[in-house]
Amino acid sequence: MRDLDKAKTIIGDFKDVDGALLECLHAIQAYYGYVPKETVDLMADGFNLSRAEIHGVISYYHDFKTSPQGRIVIRVCQAESCQAMGSRQLSKHVQQKLGVEFGETTSDYSLEAVYCFGNCALSPNIEVNGKLHARVSLDKFDLILQEGVK
Repeated sequence: MRDLDKAKTIIGDFKDVDGALLECLHAIQAYYGYVPKETVDLMADGFNLSRAEIHGVISYYHDFKTSPQGRIVIRVCQAESCQAMGSRQLSKHVQQKLGVEFGETTSDYSLEAVYCFGNCALSPNIEVNGKLHARVSLDKFDLILQEGVK
């Protein structure tokens, strides 16, 4: 685990602001790349909450991660519009290409299922390291992956 001094500073910046736990969690994740378990006790003390309450917030919001992510984070839409336009086939291709299933992480890749990016008119959609890609075919995914590795 990295040094906790930065986490203490972040928590200190938010602890006296009502309802700032989410902002604090986002700041901690932005700094560490995930929410380290060692920071949960610090947040519980700083916000005068139980560890269970902190864990409840972290587990409720799917964007909070409790372990390091791969170098490349790929999110594939699984909503109806994307399914109708081929995301199931795309998902199988992505999983085979990366050698990981949804919810798994290697040092290189994290693969996540997402249920709508709000870009349905341009289905199927994926996101690679926060950048949305529309109308993704199997070939287009391969090109995106090649560009992402550079």
